[in-house]
Amino acid sequence: MNWPHSKSPIGGAFEEPAHDGLHRLGPMQQISIPRRRFRDEDVVDYVIVGVGSAGGVLLQRLARAGFDVVGFEAGPFWDTERDWVSDEAGSHNLYWNDLRIIGGKDPLALGSNNSGKGVGGGSVHWAAFTPRFHPSDFEVYTRDGVGADWPIDYEDIEPYYELLEMEMPVAGPAWYPWGKPHGHPYAPHPMGGVGDVLIKGCTKLGIGVSAGGPVAILSASRGDRPHCIYRGFCIQACKVGAKASTLITHVPDALKHGAEIRDTSMVSRIELDKNGRATGVHYFDAEGRQHFQRARVVIVSGYAIETPRLLLNSACPGHERGLANSSGTLGKYLMAQAGNVVLGRFEDLIRMYKAPPAHALTEEFYETDPNRNFARGFAIQTVGPLPIAFAKQMMAAKGQWGWGLRRSMMDYNHWAALGVLGEILPWDDNTVELATGANEKDRFGLPVAKVMFNLHENDKRLIEFGKNKTMEVMRAAGAVEVVQEQRYAHLVGAARMGKTPDASVCDKFGRTWDVENLFIMDGSVMPTQGSANPGLTIQSLAARTADYLISNHSAIQSGAKRSMEEPGIRKSLAPPGTFRSGAPHLR
Repeated sequence: MNWPHSKSPIGGAFEEPAHDGLHRLGPMQQISIPRRRFRDEDVVDYVIVGVGSAGGVLLQRLARAGFDVVGFEAGPFWDTERDWVSDEAGSHNLYWNDLRIIGGKDPLALGSNNSGKGVGGGSVHWAAFTPRFHPSDFEVYTRDGVGADWPIDYEDIEPYYELLEMEMPVAGPAWYPWGKPHGHPYAPHPMGGVGDVLIKGCTKLGIGVSAGGPVAILSASRGDRPHCIYRGFCIQACKVGAKASTLITHVPDALKHGAEIRDTSMVSRIELDKNGRATGVHYFDAEGRQHFQRARVVIVSGYAIETPRLLLNSACPGHERGLANSSGTLGKYLMAQAGNVVLGRFEDLIRMYKAPPAHALTEEFYETDPNRNFARGFAIQTVGPLPIAFAKQMMAAKGQWGWGLRRSMMDYNHWAALGVLGEILPWDDNTVELATGANEKDRFGLPVAKVMFNLHENDKRLIEFGKNKTMEVMRAAGAVEVVQEQRYAHLVGAARMGKTPDASVCDKFGRTWDVENLFIMDGSVMPTQGSANPGLTIQSLAARTADYLISNHSAIQSGAKRSMEEPGIRKSLAPPGTFRSGAPHLR
């Protein structure tokens, strides 16, 4: 059918911005409100450095509670219709691609799979897989004699898991058997070809498997967000608006309640007064001009590399090794997860792009098994690399180039990919430091991060076992060829929370031990990481810290004795529409 040229597109004509505050966040969702601007000389209640997974939740909670809050973001405030494209190569600007120095015996690859730059941070390009941590993850040292214990228990974060699963929301099975068994608020997604492969292989081997989630992607429309259309570009940023990111789920409500987001603004240093309290942040604007924003409380949410980098760059008299570093642990115990990708070729068509990349998994191997020669464990998850990523994997797994690589690319639709997600333990030689070379500075003249990473014997044994088990599952599903690429995923740690100031940077609410009104809240505070994707846990921790800040705001201002009491969950601070129906499970 030939539509007339005057036919308006669904959802209305594409509009030019009426003012600076108009942003489209998908084909149906937009925010069209004046964007507040505090003056540098204003003393705001809270400054948040980084508006990503944690920062976005904190910004929304504190603004809704009535506080003056400014979120600083080094990257842009995305307009999804103008800035995002359904193209692998065209999505490189979503990632933190600035210079970083890497080293160690097993150096990490940084950028597209573990950090973001722009409002929403890494949640813009995550796969949105949202398994919870297990109760054992919070007491690894007590149970297994390795790693470290958290200063909180599973029960402390459980109500926030339940709430954030509603806020995103999360689609998944009605019964999830691993960790502390639980359900999910919304119905699971249908299986894609890769999910069918995982289910078939696990079933043949007698391994339990979860189908259709948990994943923070809409399985049915909700509010002004449409359902997933299974186009496969989840980790290139979801133009549809079906995938959760804090840009979509929390930032609009923050702005409606008076928060300011100062995008393309790079925070360079946190300032302390003569009493050792934070007074605000120095930053560079988009034109490179320097400013100072005053604040009563500073919260750093820059994630596992930029958070320690900022604190190290903020060294001053009395804090010569960096802010909040009297324990000497700042920048130490950086963790990545083992992320090996196992690829299998099948005679039948798989079309692994036709589903959310992560939509099925097994956690049967998550916990320590005394019959294995290593502590802790791993999960096996579906992944759905698009062609460019697939080509890279074929090059790494098979050493292909030229015609051989072209031949594999022609078979793209016959391949399936499963990912190992394994727990690498925290080690003090895995670090984030400041680079010292003359040419190792960013465009503002700030020393960049130097990231050192080494695998230890337990890590190597776990990776070998997990890789082989995943290849066994792939073969059991009927793959006629199986290869694998070794890689890493998900950075956390380097500013760990703990029970005492001699062995950690901050307490169980992210409040630094050394500076009473300086908080850290992002993935860097995690003492261990489990074998679950960290996004849900990061956002849940942020909501809990927001409740603590609201409960203790006056005491933090006055310098009163530090409270370690749980604040109580404030469901009333959830974004509007959290408790509406979408495709809920029947109960």
